[in-house]
Amino acid sequence: MDNNGSSEQAKAVEIRGVSKSFGSYQALKPVTFDIRENEFFTLLGPSGCGKTTLLRMIAGFEQPSGGEILLRGADIRGLPPHKRRVNTVFQSYALFPHMTLSQNVAFGLENLGWAKERREARVADMLRLVHMEQFAARRPQQLSGGQRQRIALARALAPEPEVLLLDEPLSALDLKLRQAMRDELRTLQRQTGITFVFVTHDQEEALDMSDRICVLGDGEIQQIGTPAAIYEEPSNRFVADFIGETNFLEAGVLSVDGDNATVSTPLGVTLSAPQKRAAVGGQAWMSIRPEKISLPARPGQIAVDGTIEGANYLGGYTYYVVDTGAAKLRVSKRNAASRGRMFEVGQPIKVSFAAESVRILGA
Repeated sequence: MDNNGSSEQAKAVEIRGVSKSFGSYQALKPVTFDIRENEFFTLLGPSGCGKTTLLRMIAGFEQPSGGEILLRGADIRGLPPHKRRVNTVFQSYALFPHMTLSQNVAFGLENLGWAKERREARVADMLRLVHMEQFAARRPQQLSGGQRQRIALARALAPEPEVLLLDEPLSALDLKLRQAMRDELRTLQRQTGITFVFVTHDQEEALDMSDRICVLGDGEIQQIGTPAAIYEEPSNRFVADFIGETNFLEAGVLSVDGDNATVSTPLGVTLSAPQKRAAVGGQAWMSIRPEKISLPARPGQIAVDGTIEGANYLGGYTYYVVDTGAAKLRVSKRNAASRGRMFEVGQPIKVSFAAESVRILGA
């Protein structure tokens, strides 16, 4: 698939050369990609990368400075938010405190002119969908944060939008509740068949829930792909650094042969590995994930001598810092696999990795 995520599959949203400037500041450079029908699509990136600006333009709260936005093939530029078949779930929930939960969910349906019988049936369906039917008569202040988020979702889903936009809806929740709500959001998306466009800066959320991820940085698309493709095959250093953890070492590119590059490394070894944008004579980085490094070394892999400099126990995993002299490598080791064995700080050790686990990334 090319970087704009094009596909023969039906398209829910088409972004065509969309850009946004605020005065002299360009918040979003021209971007082009498609979001598919019945897809959980995530816009991921650090603060200021343009992801929320893009979401607000799809919603109609901002107008693009250039380009087109199509919803199921129809250009929606210039349409006010209430005329678009999209709804937004905000981080702040934005529930009406003086209304019951049923009234909150029904609010949009009343504005759309739904008949009372149809409206009440839809509200009941939505409350059942988010497992909140027993609290229908309560008001938002009587609920927990997670319960309020469910009602915000029910209200947004009630009018049967073609696309549901979610602007960092889990960031105000505690860790355990965030994890539970991830599962609920994914289940809701599958049950309803509605296209979800989710904005977050949390790469774990994106990896956990998404069908595809669009990584944004500096106001432009860095990469679009499945969670596995984004993590395992990053297109550049920005993506490799932002998605998960990795070790970066400067590499000297000796040759490039198609998708592979042969490089010299500060570890004293020369290896051939998959490459992206590497060029002979250009700056390049060797990237290897902590879990791809074996501790202790495995036979048949590239082995490097080192010393344990630090150890951080995190329950299921221990993260070690191994000083090789030329570089410090961060290594993760499953504690179940080690059967309780811990390596001591100051202990000499050999670590190893397979060349195919390395990615060579050009500047």
